[in-house]
Amino acid sequence: MSKHIPTVQKYMTVVPHTVGVDQSLNTAKQMMIKYGIRHLPVLKAGKVVGILSDRDIKMILGFKDIDAERLTVDEAYTSDPYITSPSAQLNEVVSMMAEKKYGSALVLDNNRLVGIFTAIDALKALSDLLESRFKN
Repeated sequence: MSKHIPTVQKYMTVVPHTVGVDQSLNTAKQMMIKYGIRHLPVLKAGKVVGILSDRDIKMILGFKDIDAERLTVDEAYTSDPYITSPSAQLNEVVSMMAEKKYGSALVLDNNRLVGIFTAIDALKALSDLLESRFKN
């Protein structure tokens, strides 16, 4: 008997924290610290336009004389994030993330953000799948 491959929806983080393009990098950085996250979907007028990672922030703030309060998310985010649907098969998403070295995938349903699937979520899925397969 073969088991079906789970979808991203089973392991994604639902209702992820987001940041607006016009917010300061410092605001985004503080949100990441407060919530213990490394990726923030970026919104403009309520629509997903990209992703901001802690690495993006660290890179920008690494330049000399950069003021995190004056710079906005618009100046640091990645405008072409990996987007998938909640019904996408887990193996396809993690394969793409590994191949392209993506740290996350934004999960959209009818052009509406419903979740985020990160490398940490992928590790949780791996742990769950290994436990269910080899525990018996």
